[in-house]
Amino acid sequence: MRVLLERVSPVLRLTRVTTAFAVVSNVWFVILWTRAFPQEPGHEALAGRSLAALLICSAFSSLGLFAFGACLNDLLDQNRDRYLRPDRPIPSGQIRTRGAVGIAASTLLVAILGAVPFGTSSILLTIVLAGGILLFNGAARFIPALGFVAYGLIYSVAMLIPNPGIAFVWPAWLVFIHAAIVAATTHRIAAKIPAVTTRAWVATGLGAAFWTAIFLWAAGSRSPDASFYWPSWVTPVAAVPPAVMTVCFVLLCLRKVQGSRGGAKGAEKVTRYGAMWMSLYSWAWMLGVGRVVESVILAAVAVMGYAGMTLVREMYSLSEQPVGYRRI
Repeated sequence: MRVLLERVSPVLRLTRVTTAFAVVSNVWFVILWTRAFPQEPGHEALAGRSLAALLICSAFSSLGLFAFGACLNDLLDQNRDRYLRPDRPIPSGQIRTRGAVGIAASTLLVAILGAVPFGTSSILLTIVLAGGILLFNGAARFIPALGFVAYGLIYSVAMLIPNPGIAFVWPAWLVFIHAAIVAATTHRIAAKIPAVTTRAWVATGLGAAFWTAIFLWAAGSRSPDASFYWPSWVTPVAAVPPAVMTVCFVLLCLRKVQGSRGGAKGAEKVTRYGAMWMSLYSWAWMLGVGRVVESVILAAVAVMGYAGMTLVREMYSLSEQPVGYRRI
């Protein structure tokens, strides 16, 4: 058993699958939402196909993009990781550079193939996102003024792959803001380099405001009957559960960070719970519009994702430090 864990663990670490369930929940939400409302552009295309097939293909596409980004991150950081994080799969020698390149190429191919059933626009969006992930990992993440906004935007746009023309864009906007704040928070409490200056915070705020304006434009242009950029066929009550979940996330993060006294451990907790909360947002939106079956599906994703995240973390511990040798 330990031999199997030692073989699997490096790949799991490289692709960071412990938080990947969030991106699956995001794309599943878009599919379930589009099928639930005939007013949504793309409803007929998705409603006329097998739900199981759509969910499986979208999961492959989102997981492929997520793993591609994670592999790319480690490939570009391997020289720095030799000094700062020597336990990472590539610098530790668990995975060779050539193998990591192969995994990155394979996951990108899986992402593109997973988008094929959703049409040409989804395929093109996947390719554009892959380019955005490359730019983010190669440059933007080292510039806080650009990196936080770019990080949130990648998560937000990725959830639109099943239906790029979705009219109700506010769930995607919430994911954008949430991911950007998580990125900024973890950067700050982990004291990452470069430090975030006042000018960088201002630029981040302006960037978030600019893309919020783009979301407003999309909301108005895709729903001509919208009142205050909110579609008339979506009850305003739908925003209440996500708002409650947002407050809960802030309170939880404050408690976890204070309990761990910040630093890398606190940043890791914020990242972990930030990923879980994306799936809870999806559940909350469905709950807000009274879609019981869809909300149950998304709640199951959140529960299984959290359970899987905990299980994989234990697998890491077992492979690196067997139970018999752990300190109590």
